[in-house]
Amino acid sequence: MGRCAIRTLSGLDDQKNSKYKPGSVVTLSAVRESELGIFLDAQTGSTNDDILLHKAQQTTPVKVGEEVTVFLYLDPKNRLAASMRVPKMRIGQVARVKVINTSKDGAFVDVGAERGIFMPFAGMRGKVRTGDMVWVKLYIDKSGRPAVTMEVEEELQRASRPAENIKVGDEVTGSVYNYTDQGGFLFTSDRNIAFLHVNEIPAARPKVGEEITARVTYVREDGKINVSLRPLKQDAIDVDAEKILTLLKARNGKMPYSDETPPEIIKDKFNISKAAFKRAMGRLLKTGQITQQEGWTYLNQNEN
Repeated sequence: MGRCAIRTLSGLDDQKNSKYKPGSVVTLSAVRESELGIFLDAQTGSTNDDILLHKAQQTTPVKVGEEVTVFLYLDPKNRLAASMRVPKMRIGQVARVKVINTSKDGAFVDVGAERGIFMPFAGMRGKVRTGDMVWVKLYIDKSGRPAVTMEVEEELQRASRPAENIKVGDEVTGSVYNYTDQGGFLFTSDRNIAFLHVNEIPAARPKVGEEITARVTYVREDGKINVSLRPLKQDAIDVDAEKILTLLKARNGKMPYSDETPPEIIKDKFNISKAAFKRAMGRLLKTGQITQQEGWTYLNQNEN
């Protein structure tokens, strides 16, 4: 079935008579039957090139003379084969899919095809676990097989829409598709791009692929939005002040952090910005719960 040249992308390119490649969704005619299944006409003029649609890959029985829409892939012996389980996405498209298995080399995701599609470790964004929902792009790898990658920034940018009828304070729901040093990026249910700054993440950051609901803090001229997972500023002061008090009590009423502490240390220790830290410290100073001296902060006696 098929010439030996139908093995890799370079082999496919060398086979000048071949019209079809793995990863394609095509409609072909059933021309002959065997014990394994039914062969589809590859339209090369040679029966040696006919493509097997195995019985296990048939969702309904196929008879000679019928036309059937199939997904083409390379079987374990590098032969072009067909399946009636057509993927929900095409080569070059992106979709949010489920991780169905993981290994030391990568993971497999469900795109609705005959079998899981491989995602190599190099194509992952962060640690991926079975059951996760992640954004991926379908492509053909160097061996001629379909594969996916979580590097989808350009595709989601092209698929996005400018935010409309959205104002500061509104809530949006979306899934994280990437992180940089500055923060995370979400693709919302309305196909908007939302930026989540590191200072707007109050605790452990959401995983890539995780769906979250966030509050809009800014609507940019280009139609993109900034969002936050932190409470409104007034409410956040109470939350942040409680963090400071908790640490002070755990350290016997004193800590080497004050308004003079560098922002990166504040971020690492309290997971808030320097500005948020100073607002909370100001609240505690005003209420007489703490004092500061020579770069240290002390819990007043009546607060122990």
